[in-house]
Amino acid sequence: MKTFEYRKVSTLEEAFRLFQEHGEGAKVLAGGTDLFVKMRNRSFQPEILIDLKGLPGLDRIVYDPPGGLRLGALVSIHDLETSPLVGEKFGLLSQGAASLGSYQIRCRATLGGNICNASPAADMVPGLVALGAGVKIVGPGGERVLPLEEVFAGPGKTRLQAGEILTEVRVPPPSDPTGFHYSKHGIRKAMDLAVVGVAVVLTADSSKERCRRGKIALGAVGPVPMRAGRAEDFLRGRKLDEEVISGAARLAAEEAQPVTDVRASAEYRREMVRVLTARAIRQAWQRIQTGERGR
Repeated sequence: MKTFEYRKVSTLEEAFRLFQEHGEGAKVLAGGTDLFVKMRNRSFQPEILIDLKGLPGLDRIVYDPPGGLRLGALVSIHDLETSPLVGEKFGLLSQGAASLGSYQIRCRATLGGNICNASPAADMVPGLVALGAGVKIVGPGGERVLPLEEVFAGPGKTRLQAGEILTEVRVPPPSDPTGFHYSKHGIRKAMDLAVVGVAVVLTADSSKERCRRGKIALGAVGPVPMRAGRAEDFLRGRKLDEEVISGAARLAAEEAQPVTDVRASAEYRREMVRVLTARAIRQAWQRIQTGERGR
């Protein structure tokens, strides 16, 4: 591994200055669970690591009913998994967090890192996309807020500009009655990347008989996490019997853009999208009927 400089910053301004001095040779360090693997594999060799762990306020979990949930970029995956607030109001995020890696990895990995690593198989991203999350990005020129879906430019690539830092994830408050589920399939039962991940959020009408709105987000079946728009449209206004659920699952599978790699064939991934989407819709709808909100 190439020798590099390490700097722990206490303000964003200090981080921006280091980015300006070192350009593309500067990399952000949050949890480091993905970063150090890439450095060890020589995917890149930074000149300097800018450690953000000293920045105040970026590890907060705050809920404001009118505004929704605000998650600092340095919130650990373990904190998302175990937070009573997240579990009660946004159990889909607790599900995604619990499925990510080992206990040790979850304690080190951060939400911002899981997003900015831009892996198509990231466990936290489908749930956030299905919940309509946005992100706050801060740079030398100011700040901007983007829908999370617009952050990703391809595998391992984001639309963050040079010197910008993702500081916060914002999730709007849930509607009632709402149900959710995250289904993941990996080669192993635990501590594995998703071969396919599917997050579903359903909102019912006041009678809980028909689906008013559905959001379906797919992971690991395209260059970036994606929404299954045709499947979502198919659910709108319908009673969710097995025929409708199967129809939506087929549409989601058709919309997926899987590739064949060492972990699974494109055909297998597409079939798993169908299976997992149907499963997630059933589970989300069941939550609406029972009123269950936790993970």
